[in-house]
Amino acid sequence: MRRQHGFTLVELVMVIVLLGIVATISVQFVSLSTRGALDVGARQQRALQAVVVSEQISRELRNAFPNSIRISGNCLEWIPVEAATTYIRLGGPDFDRIPVVPFAEAPETGNRVIVYGYGGSPDDLYTVGSGRGPLSSPIQSIDDSVSPPEIVLESDHRFNGQSPERRLYVVGEPISLCQAGSFLRRYSNYGFNTSQSIPPAGTGAVLAANLTGPVEFDYSPGTLERGAILRFAFTLKDPAGDEITPVSQEVQIRNVP
Repeated sequence: MRRQHGFTLVELVMVIVLLGIVATISVQFVSLSTRGALDVGARQQRALQAVVVSEQISRELRNAFPNSIRISGNCLEWIPVEAATTYIRLGGPDFDRIPVVPFAEAPETGNRVIVYGYGGSPDDLYTVGSGRGPLSSPIQSIDDSVSPPEIVLESDHRFNGQSPERRLYVVGEPISLCQAGSFLRRYSNYGFNTSQSIPPAGTGAVLAANLTGPVEFDYSPGTLERGAILRFAFTLKDPAGDEITPVSQEVQIRNVP
């Protein structure tokens, strides 16, 4: 009789056990590799978010009017510069007209003029409607039919000081950054207010999300010898875990009154 060959029950059990061990190791390896890739991707995404947010804040602050920075709690406010030139004469006989050196690019109407030296409070830069002070009434037009060209204001305005270098700035409406829970929001188009609003009217556009802890603003005002310096810091948190990415940036605001 011909003898038959095959596997014993013990051999089959051993093979099944070995295959189970190999499968378990393989699943763990794939799981850990996938988890590591996801963690690296999340870190890279937070790092990219940190770079984009800090660079956007820095670029806007570099165009802030010198000494217009105001900080209250977790809110930062400044006045953006739209254009600049040198004035020829400041004052009468026509207090609604300012002769200036021609702009490289004419500013939009509706913006305002600031002429500012040193002294006083940043709140003075936000005061409108009095007909006096460093901040003028809105610009009605730029009159290029005369030489030198003149800025035409909507109403008479008397500036309460001269710039050391006869500098004149055209500025837009204030901008604010305020923390709202885990969001950092950017507020604009809410107008000038003598006292800082916390936060300003409106919901604001989301500039950053997934914040943990407070956003910190630290400001060193400019002087005759140096520009102003603003430091800001915030921390981003992984929404699916506990990992955090701290962000810190320092911005120099040129002081050219």
